[in-house]
Amino acid sequence: MLARNAESLYWIGRYVERADDTARILDVSVHQLLEDATVNPDATSRQLLAVLGIDAPKDAAFDVWSLTELVAYSSDHSGSIVASINSARENTRGAREVVSTEMWECLNAMYNAVEERQAYARAMGPHAFFTFVEERAAMFAGLADSTMSRDDGWRFLVLGRSVERVDMIVRLLLSRVGDKASSPGWVTVLRSAGAHDTYLRTYRGAMDASRVVQFLLLDRLFPRSVFHALRQAEACLEQLDHQPHVRVGARAEALRLLGRARSDLEFLRPHDLLDDLPRRLKALQATVRDVGEAVSQQYFHTAPWVAWTNAEVI
Repeated sequence: MLARNAESLYWIGRYVERADDTARILDVSVHQLLEDATVNPDATSRQLLAVLGIDAPKDAAFDVWSLTELVAYSSDHSGSIVASINSARENTRGAREVVSTEMWECLNAMYNAVEERQAYARAMGPHAFFTFVEERAAMFAGLADSTMSRDDGWRFLVLGRSVERVDMIVRLLLSRVGDKASSPGWVTVLRSAGAHDTYLRTYRGAMDASRVVQFLLLDRLFPRSVFHALRQAEACLEQLDHQPHVRVGARAEALRLLGRARSDLEFLRPHDLLDDLPRRLKALQATVRDVGEAVSQQYFHTAPWVAWTNAEVI
């Protein structure tokens, strides 16, 4: 497969997942801001922006509308929902020979409907826009599942989706590491991750911080758990690595990083999970960043990132 097509598929998977997860997180947060008068809109909005890795303007006061304008509708901010949709569509347009017609039509229709959906959401409330994004992302995932051959193109798409999913779930958990075990914030985390109903069925309705963290990090059956996403990404890289005769060690840096992160979680005792949880989550976040760089260098022939210096060029 051409490196440019592989890179496009990888980023399609990441951008669609980013738009989906951001819409889920915003949907829950906006409902909380609208329904709970005791919540400070500015403080809660800034906390959410920190979770998403977005620098909030210090001189601005945030409410529901300014928050959604920045995180949902802004095409200038690279982390917004609209920017993610635009990037996914552009990558799909550039890789038409390796994606199905149905996948292209799904993303193109989503892109073309954004302006109309924005206008409706500004008048009636943002929930309709978030629902639209979630439904289209689910449709795209279903079309990819049913129309793509399970070849290298499929593996790059799933790899990107899995890597982005790990990053978003880790960000959600980092936002609540200081909360009490009985805090309602843990329900918010579950709802934002699309895990609330499945969690209640798994644990018979018992709500506890340690169980929420265990479910979102370690569960082997829930597709949005960190462990499941890591294992899926690792499986994709194993199949992409065409060096079956190497006898010792991991064959590539990205595979080594994913395998180490997955094994650290796999053999961690559940009752030790909350011990030093912030460090574990930040380590996972760093792993996601390092995996992205390693994949780019190995498969897309991208040069490694080099820091700028103040040294003069002679």
